[in-house]
Amino acid sequence: MRRRTLLTGAVLSVVAGPTLATGTARAADPGPSVARIATTRLDAQALYFVSYDGLVNNNSFQKNGLLTYKGYQYAAWYTADRNAVVGRRALGATTWQTVKVGHTLRYNDSHNVISMGVSRVDGRLHLNMDSHSDGFTYVKSVAGLMDNPAGLSWVASRFGAPQSTLDGLGLTSQFTYPQFVTTPEGRLQLSYRVGISGNGRNALAEYDGSRWTALGEWTSSTGTYTSEHGSSTARNMYLHGIDYDRNGRLHAFFTWREQNGAVMCNGGGITNHDTGYVYSDDRGRTWRNNAGTVVGTTGGSDRVSVNDAGLVVDPLNPDHSLMNQESQFTDSAGRPHAIISYVPGRFGQCTTNYVANRTANGRAFHVRRNASGTWQKTEIPVPLNSSQRTKLILDKYNNAYAIFPFGRIAGASAASGYTDWKLLFDGSGLNAFGEVVIDETRVAQDGVLSFMYQQKSSGTTPSALHVIDFRLPA
Repeated sequence: MRRRTLLTGAVLSVVAGPTLATGTARAADPGPSVARIATTRLDAQALYFVSYDGLVNNNSFQKNGLLTYKGYQYAAWYTADRNAVVGRRALGATTWQTVKVGHTLRYNDSHNVISMGVSRVDGRLHLNMDSHSDGFTYVKSVAGLMDNPAGLSWVASRFGAPQSTLDGLGLTSQFTYPQFVTTPEGRLQLSYRVGISGNGRNALAEYDGSRWTALGEWTSSTGTYTSEHGSSTARNMYLHGIDYDRNGRLHAFFTWREQNGAVMCNGGGITNHDTGYVYSDDRGRTWRNNAGTVVGTTGGSDRVSVNDAGLVVDPLNPDHSLMNQESQFTDSAGRPHAIISYVPGRFGQCTTNYVANRTANGRAFHVRRNASGTWQKTEIPVPLNSSQRTKLILDKYNNAYAIFPFGRIAGASAASGYTDWKLLFDGSGLNAFGEVVIDETRVAQDGVLSFMYQQKSSGTTPSALHVIDFRLPA
């Protein structure tokens, strides 16, 4: 039997009107706003092909395709000739310096993104790229490159040769979804999936400035999930993110994807179900549910499983085309927030075409834990008009911003209890394809919302890749 009950004291409530959680915001704090600053062009002819309804240069689950560190912003993408490129600019500059890192994309597969991370302990930039349930390519810079950008030239010799391991550490022959996260001590962790869609496990590796260590797998693909339609005995956990808050807690929202389509009402849907949440207070070694109960140990025999109690914070069956790998963020008090999206029941209780139904009727929802520990959920009144993902950030006042496909931006104030969502920027003139890549690291550094987007094209005709910046409340 599977257990998927909500925790006592953590029952999710749907918010319909203004409510203010204690400690959420002060009445004098400004509400959300965006002021467009500038747009810069990364590449006039970036690689373009549509795969899995997405682009390899703009899959929003990249962590990070765009990042800011010590006054410089960095971006990674594939050029029209399939070369992996990393660019940098001083914040506010209108031009980018670019360098090829010695790797060319193997397949027209939008999963094979480039993710970047910074190991603060030695000032290196790390890249992991070009993988979908197979091998990966890894490149790292020389030590100190990120600590002295103004004094060190941006040239290929600053980067090591591409590798198929992490400095000799082989992880798995079925590797997907690299996501780098920096620990409070300045070490660098790499989150990835072992296995395949519907039958995979999440794992972690860690770099301490001298070598990489495999910490091991922390989720399980086994157990039985039963819906009203049928059962499945294999799955994978899709992360909405993996992030440290300012207190050192590691947060992860997720959804499950079942291997067996028998759990769905119709084969045209998608087997994703439920929004779950876990956290770790020991740098990802053990994982706890919302009540604080240990539900998994990284590298151990007891890993986070679909049958563990207390994981689900928003229950939803597989009949509504729930999106995987959407978005999460933590506020100034370390409280977790997420964006999820699916086709609400008012549009029917059975999606039959995942892409078409989400495009016609998909809606995004803001899920968060308030100051009292209660989970709340608010529908954002902006139609998706897309099958793709929405991103989330919070500003210094804890106002929330949802960045929708095509570069549209909606915002809600902390003071309202996040009930006053409204469109702040409609994406006019961008001609963006769909998902955008957010600079999650920049917001806290200079109060700017920055995202990368690629213009619509057709077939495999290259198109322009841009970064756009918006000033948030000061």
